[in-house]
Amino acid sequence: MLLQLSTAELGQLLVAREGSERLALTERLIDLHSELHGTKAQPGDINAWNNSIPIVVEALLDCGLGEVVVQVEVNLPHTNSAVDLVLCGQHPGTGADSYLAVELKQARRAVVDPRCPIAVDLGFNDGKNRNKLHPVRQIQRYCEYMVRYISHLRENEGSLMGAAFLHNARDADVEALFDLPESPYGALYTLDDLHRFRRVLTSRFAPASGLRAATALEDSRRDPLLKVTDLARQRSVVRGGLVLLDEQHLATDLIVRHLKRADPRGAFNVGLFDTSDTVPEAVDAGPEHKRVFILRGGPGSGKSAVALELQRLLGNEGHEAVLASGSRAYTETLRQIMISSARKGQKSDKEKSARRRYQYFNSFTGSAPNSIGVLICDEAHRMRRSSTHRNTPKELRDDDRPQATELLAAARVPVFLLDDHQSIRPDEVGSADYLKELAESLGYQVRVDDLEGTFRAGGSKRYQSWVRRLLGLGTSSDPEVWHPDGRTTLTIADSPEDLEEFIGVCGQQGFTARITAGFCWKWSNPQQGRLVPDVRIGDWHRPWNVKPTHHVPGAPPSYLWSTDPLGIGQIGCVYTAQTFEYDWNGVIIGPDLLFRDGKFIVDRSASRDPAFHSGVEEAVVNRCIRNAYHVLLTRGIAGTIVYAVDPETQNALRKFVTGTIGRQNIKGTRSRPLTAEGAQLPPAYREHQR
Repeated sequence: MLLQLSTAELGQLLVAREGSERLALTERLIDLHSELHGTKAQPGDINAWNNSIPIVVEALLDCGLGEVVVQVEVNLPHTNSAVDLVLCGQHPGTGADSYLAVELKQARRAVVDPRCPIAVDLGFNDGKNRNKLHPVRQIQRYCEYMVRYISHLRENEGSLMGAAFLHNARDADVEALFDLPESPYGALYTLDDLHRFRRVLTSRFAPASGLRAATALEDSRRDPLLKVTDLARQRSVVRGGLVLLDEQHLATDLIVRHLKRADPRGAFNVGLFDTSDTVPEAVDAGPEHKRVFILRGGPGSGKSAVALELQRLLGNEGHEAVLASGSRAYTETLRQIMISSARKGQKSDKEKSARRRYQYFNSFTGSAPNSIGVLICDEAHRMRRSSTHRNTPKELRDDDRPQATELLAAARVPVFLLDDHQSIRPDEVGSADYLKELAESLGYQVRVDDLEGTFRAGGSKRYQSWVRRLLGLGTSSDPEVWHPDGRTTLTIADSPEDLEEFIGVCGQQGFTARITAGFCWKWSNPQQGRLVPDVRIGDWHRPWNVKPTHHVPGAPPSYLWSTDPLGIGQIGCVYTAQTFEYDWNGVIIGPDLLFRDGKFIVDRSASRDPAFHSGVEEAVVNRCIRNAYHVLLTRGIAGTIVYAVDPETQNALRKFVTGTIGRQNIKGTRSRPLTAEGAQLPPAYREHQR
């Protein structure tokens, strides 16, 4: 939240300083934004603060509601999305806490996409897709998300309402926007509706202090983020939907509506193992009629949430969609979650259904063209160059078809979700450009959309940018000092022992917490039923997680390492951590990534990953190792703690990150308790230190 004041206090700031067109309120918000985020406010935000907020404040004052508390730029829990205003007060009839979430738009005109009634062009070209989510649907989803993650709102049903306020627009100029059904979580108001908006204010708020309501709202923002496995379990067990926001919701809706238009008689719902090459009469499966959807997003942008929700929505529409990936950990976890929901006597059927619904990218080598209605390819950055592997029959080993070609051919509607910086093996080629070029060469129509939100690291876009700059990914420039933004914690551990103690305490206090490391130590088979402590740093040594082909008593299988509480005792590698997230993320940077002469360099000789054999080019190894650490450093929801094995690299990290956890050694002993300097630690951990 950027600012919280009463309406009367805000009213005193609605004056321009001498020689400035900006209000005192706007200048204050600019300063607060710079202080909190460490960056300059965008011109669009400044204009909104200067031109939009005063309209609401003046309406409240006109209604005699000067004691209503106004919260400005209210962050949605765990995301980088924010509600423009949340008004907090007392209900005039009951005296109970009452809230109104307001999304402000300066648009004067609006054009609705004829293909999708929630895709709207408000006349602001940001250099990307002009269409944005309908403002009414946007505030509706924001309200739904707030209720899900803020317990005070859940426990007080009906306490929250939502409004989209286009204060510059006339009804006639945005007439098409009114076609979208309104709800208590979202109604549309324009310049012609100021009287209606004022009636809403007086119906929601009494002329009394809103401080109690504002405090209660902030104090209850503690619900943990639903992780990928939570989302899958919720969907399989209680069949609940997910709350998608902004680009997530718009992209999902576009795909569902495309299917409805292209397949009015349900012909896309073909049996998933149908090997017939006969195309249903209702569908022309020629290249010119096949549309490919590519959704690109960074770590924590909600790609897997979109994949799971899309599969659920299509199921509700009668389309049984397949969700495929290149990750054994991800696919097997989804299968196990579905199987666990089986009732007595239904386990066998559930197992068959799970294997049918959740498959691998290399499962479609023998699929007939267009035999699958909808194929959702999550983690598509892990797509291989071809589907040939060590178990491929000899007669098929010379088949050099790209794996992507098989997936494109098998599905009538292929959907790919990926991150261009998460390919971690030499033969993984999945990127938006690669898939788009290949699909277009086959004559298919392609749509690429970007998921720009983030649901990890407390919704910190700054942290994601910092990691990319640190690793030299994409167009990012040199590494920079980390400036805390209040959303996430980033700190350095003095030693692996300190890192392990921190993660262990977090686990004991009910947080999910794991340690991962670069693949710089051998990964031994279990010996006499026990894991081998391969990861050795001085006197400290711990085992990797269980190999995929082995079973060890007391340790979870590899695909459950990130979700089973017993996984906290092993060190995870990138192959078991990718896709998943946990509250507290410990990362050991191995000697394969060294900081020298102001930047990170890769030392392939220190890697023990068997994928990097001598025939792999240096540039490919460089890319994969940097991407691997990009994955490892972006698993944390609440915070990340880093330790580098190489002393020079560890010292460099200390220059970039001011927060540290460690012991103050006395005469070489380690008897002092772990202390923190400049680090934002979880309350449970601080309590442990007392």
